[in-house]
Amino acid sequence: MHVMTTNTPPAEVETREKAEVLGTLSPVVETLMKDHMSKRRLWYPNEFLPADEQMSDDAEKNIQSLRERARGISDAARVAVALNLLTEEGLPHFHRILATHLGDDNIWSKWNFMWTGEEDRHGGILRDYARDARLFKFTQIEMMQFAYQCAGFTPGWDMDPYKVFVYTSAQERATQISHANTGKVAGAHEPTLHAILASVAADEARHYTFYRNVFKALLGIDPNRALESAVAILPSIEMPGLTVPHFKEMADIIRRIGIYGAWDYKKIVDELVEFWKIELLTGLNEMGRKAQEKIMRISERLKKVAEYLDQRNEKKSFSFDFLYGRILVME
Repeated sequence: MHVMTTNTPPAEVETREKAEVLGTLSPVVETLMKDHMSKRRLWYPNEFLPADEQMSDDAEKNIQSLRERARGISDAARVAVALNLLTEEGLPHFHRILATHLGDDNIWSKWNFMWTGEEDRHGGILRDYARDARLFKFTQIEMMQFAYQCAGFTPGWDMDPYKVFVYTSAQERATQISHANTGKVAGAHEPTLHAILASVAADEARHYTFYRNVFKALLGIDPNRALESAVAILPSIEMPGLTVPHFKEMADIIRRIGIYGAWDYKKIVDELVEFWKIELLTGLNEMGRKAQEKIMRISERLKKVAEYLDQRNEKKSFSFDFLYGRILVME
């Protein structure tokens, strides 16, 4: 146990205490990691998009065929691919946030390194695909990626270890939905992209399983503070790409074409609340009970937000430099 002086700020004391609770979950994490590794299928970008020095004529022709098929991908779907690519390239931000609390040379750090390795393929393959398929004015995408990395991602919750795992639970599920639905929209024209995004979504689903189980274990050990952290995150999460240039406009497009939006987030929260059995938790103190009550009201609030967004939908035009300034008119 850390020795605290009387001058230690209360927030710092609580952060350290929560980090110590995470340390007691090492056996749980080890079990979850073994289960994760037994179910995953490791894949590599070159399986989908070969780029070897020595390639057959057929392999070379496949790249040309891919470019021909990719021409049929709509500009709205291209925006979704761009946003998925850019947010995945924010991986360094998340490795840092997790490493801040998980320590070194332990089962937590082993998870963080492995998770980072699995996630790193996502941005890599989407970048490879976009380049091979000639989807964008690529320098513009690179400039947006650079701006995003420089802007960083420093949310207000990043110093609370419990909030980190509430966020990652919701965010991994959100990225799973976004990748899977982007693949379906673009897959009508381009089966290679569909297959790529299905593999990425499957990874995100397994990561979601890990993180939501970690937080479930936290609820079993420290329910009152865990609930307080959950109620601070679940009403509305900042997506990791928030600092990407034109993020709001791009997010509006993917909502309008049914890839990801407010109704999807409501579904995510409902799933988590049910999985964590929030309503059934007992033996809580006053803080825990109040947080529990607030969490159980979030779904209705999210429903109203989704209905409001549906009602105020108006025809709108968008234009992006990475699509050569073409005009997208969205209902």
